[in-house]
Amino acid sequence: MRWYVALTWWTLRALGVLPLPVLYAIGSAMGRPLWWRRRARERVHTEVNMRIVHPELDDAARDAWVRECLLETGHAVTEMAAVWGRGARRALKLVREVDGLQHFDAALRSGRGLIIAAPHLGCWELLNYWLCARTSIAILYAPPRNRAWEAMLVRARGDLQPEQVRADGAGVRALYKRLAAGGVVGILPDQQPKRGEGQFAPFFGLDANTMVLLPRIARRTGATVLFAFAERLARGAGFRIRILPAPAGIADADLRTACTALNRGVEQCVELAFPQYQWVYKRWAERPDPDEHDPYWLARNGRMDEWRR
Repeated sequence: MRWYVALTWWTLRALGVLPLPVLYAIGSAMGRPLWWRRRARERVHTEVNMRIVHPELDDAARDAWVRECLLETGHAVTEMAAVWGRGARRALKLVREVDGLQHFDAALRSGRGLIIAAPHLGCWELLNYWLCARTSIAILYAPPRNRAWEAMLVRARGDLQPEQVRADGAGVRALYKRLAAGGVVGILPDQQPKRGEGQFAPFFGLDANTMVLLPRIARRTGATVLFAFAERLARGAGFRIRILPAPAGIADADLRTACTALNRGVEQCVELAFPQYQWVYKRWAERPDPDEHDPYWLARNGRMDEWRR
């Protein structure tokens, strides 16, 4: 590891001794004083997303949501000390409840293969541990832009020895092979693909560039698709694993229909723990019209009044 990666790793290990409520107090300081008062990019992106998702609200109501979302974003950062810093077996003790376990067990018994769609909601790294503790799984990931961080990510996520596959041709073939054998794979369904590699489909009422990989795999393999996330409980009490069936149409031959179902599955999860979604992400940066300014660019340049849904 590079020195700064190693420093991050050992800092997480050191902070892992702190109770979860204390880690969340540190995260709250990031979310409100640091990002809100400095009007950091995390705040700007979240404000844009709230305008898209909740166009009916006035400025005061949207600001209240933005502050709450930034608070949860801070929690998402510092809770990694309790997840990666403690290691999988200790971190799994933070799981207090499981809602929808019957869907997961039924899918495993069917032998058809299972795709877990895990949005950027709650603590998806703890969900990874929970899945690995219950079944053998292959996890698809996109390498970070700075490859120096990849070693740490692979090490942290590999505590229970999942098969970690890169999002490339060889990785996709590995997913097909595992599903054909009735196995389990995990995919983040809300990562924005490169232009030309996705399908625009509605997400909270506005078209977003959406991955086609998951619907295509589901259609070709006949695997069951379930959505899942690890929801933070109040006051650092731990986490609730939630598992939901996928909406109808997620394996449809028409990609817009399938991707609309995929996005609706993400929406159904988000609606259960709205502030815990990764609202700092520029989910609508790609627009169907390449000549159209994306809303985040408009916000950064003080021209958000030009935005129209």
